[in-house]
Amino acid sequence: MSIYLQHFGLKREPFSIVPDPGFLYPSNHHRQAVAHLKYGLDREGGFILLTGEVGTGKTTLTRTILKRMPAHIRVAYVLNSKLNVTDLLASICDELAIELPSDLAETRGLSFSKICIDALNKDLLKAHAEGKKTLIVIEEAQNLSPDILETLRLLSNLETNTHKLLHILLVGQPELLDTLAQKELRQLNQRVVSRFHLLPLDKDDVANYVNHRLHRAGAKGALFDRACIAVLFRLTGGVPRLINLVCQHSLLATYSTGAKTVSPKLVKEAAVEILGTRNATNDSNRPFIILTVLLVLSAALMIGFGKQAEVVEASVMAVEPLANQKPSADRQPSEDVKPIANVEPAAASKPAVGPFNSLFKLWSVDASEVYSEEGFTAQAIDNRLRAEKLTSAELDDLVKISRPGVVWIKPTSGNSSLKGILLVGLNSTSVFLRGASGEITLSREQFLSSWSGSYLYLWQPPKSFNVLQVGVRNPQGVSWLQDRLAIVDQRSERIITGGRYTAAIAEKVVSFQAQQGLKADGVVGRETIIRLNQLANLQIPRLIREGL
Repeated sequence: MSIYLQHFGLKREPFSIVPDPGFLYPSNHHRQAVAHLKYGLDREGGFILLTGEVGTGKTTLTRTILKRMPAHIRVAYVLNSKLNVTDLLASICDELAIELPSDLAETRGLSFSKICIDALNKDLLKAHAEGKKTLIVIEEAQNLSPDILETLRLLSNLETNTHKLLHILLVGQPELLDTLAQKELRQLNQRVVSRFHLLPLDKDDVANYVNHRLHRAGAKGALFDRACIAVLFRLTGGVPRLINLVCQHSLLATYSTGAKTVSPKLVKEAAVEILGTRNATNDSNRPFIILTVLLVLSAALMIGFGKQAEVVEASVMAVEPLANQKPSADRQPSEDVKPIANVEPAAASKPAVGPFNSLFKLWSVDASEVYSEEGFTAQAIDNRLRAEKLTSAELDDLVKISRPGVVWIKPTSGNSSLKGILLVGLNSTSVFLRGASGEITLSREQFLSSWSGSYLYLWQPPKSFNVLQVGVRNPQGVSWLQDRLAIVDQRSERIITGGRYTAAIAEKVVSFQAQQGLKADGVVGRETIIRLNQLANLQIPRLIREGL
């Protein structure tokens, strides 16, 4: 054991970046991810997605799940995602201990891919007969080529008359979602039975995360105080890998001084060394200035490009809900405002993606260019989504709905027309907007001073959606409801109803509605569906960030 670890009373390195399942911190977000992955494995085959930014803990979470996998589930774990098709098939067969013909001359000229697939199919049928499931896990899946993805889709076709034989878990960075959203991969995308996007830790979880790892390493008390945690969260954004690196270097620096606890100053210095840059200026007005400049440029471009600019909408994206504050009394929402695009003078002939299309992209919808709310609503319905607009919303409404959406902002240039922009995030102090030039962060006060109160968002009803009331028969809707209730509360037992919405299920819904602060009437309508999807988080983009 090193003297450095002895100095702090540690038995092992607490902040190693090795994905050790023993150090996994079970945050609420991680528990949700586990629930979604279990849900996907309980389905009859198909694809499961686990995505997240670099360093958010995808591999650690995956290895933890695999370590606890029931004995009846066989796993083929593929780490190298840059293989060609034949190498991938060979790797899967090797992981599952499938024996291939020793003499390829006896295969009568069949391709190696065909030999592997035939052997895999035979093995899967045998495993299925023995009551076993088979899972293929592929790390760094954002690197998979279209050929590999198509091969995996074909493998997912292996089935009996009643059962799929294979589950495939793809673990990758957010680019994977963009890849699967491409039109040529829509068949694969439609076979995703469960998906979850792993976010960085929020501020409270950062403190618990650090102390959890220290405790697992043998620490008898906290080594980072609350001031250190605040600095750590601000400089790392809650990304676990960055937290580990900064904490490790902070402990080394503290050891060199002979101190027993870490100071905020040493955390800052360690972050500068690791991240390579110092914290940005604390000028709280800077984000607002950036937004104002963007809006002024948009107005100028309208004048410069005439009618062509009038039909090109600005890319303004929804931010996550803020706090329970009312909008300014002088807001006058406009129902027919068209967002204006951030078109650069040198590229005026190539319009920027507008806020409507940007919102569709968050839902993995490849929509044609949209320039009006009517067109947006129509395309939403075509893609099994629903568009809802509030014209005098409050921040409390955004928090409850927790969906990205288009908001309309009053410019400061004297122009009376409102500008549409995409709201992508909210927390207890800030609002996050996304435009053609990237993400903009505003304080709540800055946002409220310019927000009109109009808010257009998407939500996803279940297939063959009808409002569920006691006595209604809707097999698909009732099955969907029971699936979601089981994810939200793993103690919930499925009730056999013959596809009818019965009083027994309604009792569960009433309990759920009461817990969530909804009208507890047992009727499953839009608000209840939105809240169920928000908690189950299946294929649903969310608005809330840390702090709420």
